[in-house]
Amino acid sequence: MWNFIKELKRKDHLRYLGGLDFFKYIGPGLLVTVGFIDPGNWASNFAAGSDYGYALLWIVTLSTVMLIILQHNVAHLGIVTGLCLSEAATRYTPRWVSRPVLATAVLASISTSLAEILGGAIALQMLFGIPVVWGAVLTTALVVIMLFTNSYKRIERAIIAFVSVIGLSFLYELFLVDIDWGLAARSWVVPSIPEGSMLIIMSVLGAVVMPHNLFLHSEVVQSHEYNKQSDTAIRKLLKYEFYDTLLSMGIGWAINSAMILLAASTFFVTGTPVEELQQAKSLLDPLLGNQAGIVFALALLMAGISSTVTSGMAAGSIFAGIFGESYHIKDVHSRVGVLLSLGIALLIIFFIGDPFQGLIYSQMVLSFQLPFTVFLQVGLTSSRRVMGPYANSRWSSFVLYFIATVVSLLNIMLLLNWNS
Repeated sequence: MWNFIKELKRKDHLRYLGGLDFFKYIGPGLLVTVGFIDPGNWASNFAAGSDYGYALLWIVTLSTVMLIILQHNVAHLGIVTGLCLSEAATRYTPRWVSRPVLATAVLASISTSLAEILGGAIALQMLFGIPVVWGAVLTTALVVIMLFTNSYKRIERAIIAFVSVIGLSFLYELFLVDIDWGLAARSWVVPSIPEGSMLIIMSVLGAVVMPHNLFLHSEVVQSHEYNKQSDTAIRKLLKYEFYDTLLSMGIGWAINSAMILLAASTFFVTGTPVEELQQAKSLLDPLLGNQAGIVFALALLMAGISSTVTSGMAAGSIFAGIFGESYHIKDVHSRVGVLLSLGIALLIIFFIGDPFQGLIYSQMVLSFQLPFTVFLQVGLTSSRRVMGPYANSRWSSFVLYFIATVVSLLNIMLLLNWNS
């Protein structure tokens, strides 16, 4: 992603935008898309489809719409101000506001890292029979080395390509199974909350709209100092960034939906609940036969490694922002943030008895933190003191606050369901 943006900047594409220049800006959003087809998403989607059939497809649609709006809005912040979300919060809000929100954001990044490391560990168990705990240690050690040496950049494209192929495989398999497309179409747009489904609903929501991605997106954008461009260049960049986000999130919506549809047609119709991620490899059997398990495990490993890298970077960005600094792996605060996220996540894994349930609950934790991040983000992007003439319009602010309110209400419903 970094090389992609640097190349755009080097060639000065911001000055010469023609009719086909839209295609030159496709790329950064695809990396965010990989972030929400990570191991946590796999577990949440397979559980949704196997337990409730098509009924929870609507939450994928709702989550994706929220994601498009929120990711573009936070990129807006980075492009215009030259600050990431954490830095902007530290600079423009009182400590009693910023510190608690950023502290919970660090906790959310830990929960994210937990899911990603678990995904890599489960993959290593499938491939080599390594116990999950030791697989988690190996995954964490590899990611720390990659982050601290910046070597992840060398294999980033290969990882994205491999995971994308598996996602496209899930889409292709929709043509090989019996799907009730009429029911699916209704389920995508008509909300329903089957009894006992709130945990899965919140897990899917947290797996798609991930707080750490909001912080990371703003960090990536601001690091290139687009705020120093002319007003015309900034406005064009905002437009093309939105198109990239829209296309990329649409691809993510299709892949996440495909996972639920396949789980529904494979497991739900036979009354077989998914209780471990390893079961889901059977979804690739029609395409790959006896090699399905190996390919599935390799894809899961790549997804786990790539998403653990981004969750570690997000934690470093959040923690450094508390001290008014941008992310840089050679900076002590960035390193502390990375190690806090990955280290605490690894420690928790030692006490998890059921890895699959660990994945589900880790995604639910993200949904609890999300409203705090969104309210903070919208407050900043709606402020003319922060954004100047690029501040949100009243309508944009209303939509963004409405999203935060919806997520808050869903969290309240989950708590009420637990207590009943």
